[in-house]
Amino acid sequence: MDHLRKRRDFLAAAKAERAGATSFLMQGRDRGDAGTMRVGFTVTKKTGNSVVRNRIRRRLREAVRRVLPDAGRAGFDYVLVAREAALRTPFETLVQEIERSVRKVNTPKVPGARKSPSKTSASKTSASKASALKTGAQPDAPKPNAPHDARETDGRPEHPASTGGAGAAAGAPTPPSDDIKPTPADGGLPA
Repeated sequence: MDHLRKRRDFLAAAKAERAGATSFLMQGRDRGDAGTMRVGFTVTKKTGNSVVRNRIRRRLREAVRRVLPDAGRAGFDYVLVAREAALRTPFETLVQEIERSVRKVNTPKVPGARKSPSKTSASKTSASKASALKTGAQPDAPKPNAPHDARETDGRPEHPASTGGAGAAAGAPTPPSDDIKPTPADGGLPA
């Protein structure tokens, strides 16, 4: 079992399969060759100081050493991105999480296989629209207590320069409207 050392290998693994756990995130990719499996560890500064980071790295390295010879596949790259919980998690739990993550990464997702909406949710939606039509309400009408846009509620048309309409120069100041009085903060005289 070799170690990943080059940045491009870490980036390639980051674009492949993922499996999350409480103590780490595992990323894995099939290199497409029959070479040995390789492992990389990422422990960022947000997990702690260098003593904490090295301790997390040692724990993960030992857990991986116990799991990957049996569960890992040749020609795969595995990257473990450590989380702070890796320090507090019991070691046997850490080993179990790695086993589960390796299994998940080794079974690739089928492209384009997404869950379709269930029949029950589709029937509920159509039933609510049908009941709304029976009562005379429009199914897509906004609720009466829904917040409105301020421009719609005050009834005044907006100045063309502020909406970007014709005649609005880029960066030109908007002239004050007649009903807005200048204040001392604006540089005008008090009213």
